[in-house]
Amino acid sequence: MNQRIFGKTGRPVSEIGLGTWQLGTRWGDPFNHEEALKILETADENGITFIDTADVYNGGRSEETIGEYVSAHPGRFYITTKCGRRLNPHTAEMYTPEAISGFIDGSLNRMKLDRLDMILLHCPPTSVYRRDDIFAELERQKKAGKIADYGVSIEKVDEGIQAMEYDISAMEVIFNMFRLKPLDKLFPMAREKNVGIIARVPLASGLLTGKYTKDTVFGPKDHRTYNRDGAAFDKGETFSGIPFELGLEAVEALKNVFGTADLAPYAIRWILMHPEVSVVIPGASRASQVASNVKAANLPALTEEQMKSVADIYDRCLRQTIHPQW
Repeated sequence: MNQRIFGKTGRPVSEIGLGTWQLGTRWGDPFNHEEALKILETADENGITFIDTADVYNGGRSEETIGEYVSAHPGRFYITTKCGRRLNPHTAEMYTPEAISGFIDGSLNRMKLDRLDMILLHCPPTSVYRRDDIFAELERQKKAGKIADYGVSIEKVDEGIQAMEYDISAMEVIFNMFRLKPLDKLFPMAREKNVGIIARVPLASGLLTGKYTKDTVFGPKDHRTYNRDGAAFDKGETFSGIPFELGLEAVEALKNVFGTADLAPYAIRWILMHPEVSVVIPGASRASQVASNVKAANLPALTEEQMKSVADIYDRCLRQTIHPQW
């Protein structure tokens, strides 16, 4: 597994990491503790050293399971967690230094750690990215030794640009073949400021695997059913904000570019073609998916023609829908 330096942290991390939103479970299904441990073990065995999680994933059980694994296998993973989505209501006013401090303590306890490698604000309301008191609290927690570094997870490019006015070390952003806007301003600024980039939702909620058709049915508790129009949270989290049928059209065009129906490795490899990206974090509900995701690291570099074709498909099919929103 190739390593990349994670921004100003100076830490080398595997260029393919593990996202744990659906650790040990498909969206909406019960949590499977045994499968979750198998996923972590498979990631470890395949050279993955970077894990992304959040305090709300599986009601805290993702963090707890990660803590269980790293207690038995110390020093194997660099762990990034996120905080803020436990707030109810999830409003800017609910973000306080006291809340941030409590979230950090909660993650430390669940993962049985003395210090967090990295904590990110978990897609808060836009105004929070301009809150001096919140970033001052994160800096205070860093000086106190509870966190090594901090950063943000964003929905919109403008939020990331604002957050880089503070001394953040990393940023998590939706970046995939359906989301090219970060290339315009966000990535150049991150490169200049040495902010590590975590590319999330790399497969557009599975759409970029190439497996789905117009007849695919998702479960009633799966966000790909209930959040297509943003009913529960930002609709950009679901299929990267693309209407499902439009996404299927773009997928068919991409299959022609790469000459295969199995797009997942190429979707991940496309992300890794961008040197600003420190790590890409595909998720896994089964251990077998981890091994499949890692295959992308062994693919040869994409050609200039392939890269241009992806950009052309975006411009032709998706730019008008996606670019103005995020």
